Amino acid sequence: MAKLPLGAQTLFIGIDGGGTKCRASIMTEDLQVLGTGVGGPANPFQGVQQAKDSIRTAAELALIDAGLPISGMGELIAGAGLAGVNVPSLFDVMSAWDHPFKEMHLTTDLHIACLGAHNSDEGAVMICGTGSCGYSFVNNQPLFIGGHGFPIGDKGSGAWMGLEAIQAVLLASDDLGPRTIMSESIGDFLQAKGMMIVDKMFGARQGDYAKFAIFVVDAADEGDAVAINIVKEGAAYMSGVARKLWATSPGRMSIIGGLAPRLIPWMDKDMADNLSPVLYQPEFGAVYFAKQALKAAKNNNDPLSATL
Repeated sequence: MAKLPLGAQTLFIGIDGGGTKCRASIMTEDLQVLGTGVGGPANPFQGVQQAKDSIRTAAELALIDAGLPISGMGELIAGAGLAGVNVPSLFDVMSAWDHPFKEMHLTTDLHIACLGAHNSDEGAVMICGTGSCGYSFVNNQPLFIGGHGFPIGDKGSGAWMGLEAIQAVLLASDDLGPRTIMSESIGDFLQAKGMMIVDKMFGARQGDYAKFAIFVVDAADEGDAVAINIVKEGAAYMSGVARKLWATSPGRMSIIGGLAPRLIPWMDKDMADNLSPVLYQPEFGAVYFAKQALKAAKNNNDPLSATL
């Protein structure tokens, strides 16, 4: 196997695997990023083989970006946080994978997001992007809130807002609901109205609905009553999540995701004021987790026992 041309230092790869994409970054022990690659969906709940392929693709692209040989993947120590492995059977399947790395230390995507956000073993994090959920890790105890998946869950998320917006626009088109400026913005985006919107959205997925969230928050900022109601409901839910997480005394609490900056002003002020900026991205949290796992292994501890 080809050696990585960087001397005797240990190289890590942090893997953040979600339902939309997988992001991997190769780092030195002191967290200097050498290269980053992005692959496809890596939530094994949506397909185990797809998750494995996406991880491998992201790792290969990270090696190329770092100017390192792909054949040296077997020298990397991986920390991997994947969506879906909070389901015990999927954790077992991914743990049993004959992966291409020297070592792979597995946990959930929420855990690495939390570790990265606070650069610490403890903290709380909320995700408000395409989906939504909350997580805290305090005194070696994890707490998961939400994350039930779209469309039955993920309230306050971009996908949830998009679905609410489409429903409101269709009600308005039938004169069964109040008028909203979202009818024009979403209609222009889709180049459709009325039943043509239904036709356009046939078979739409979570990410497709999330594209409409920007129209909702923009309309709310312009004073549109329908949009305001949607945003307020979503913000109230995320405020409730924050309140439950803060009750675990995490020390620090952060919110991440593309929708987060637009939703924070609508959240309960006391919870918004308790939010701290993210220190590092999830890939850094994955490497942090891998380094902690190596330290625990030297002490004959099981580094995974407290992560799920």
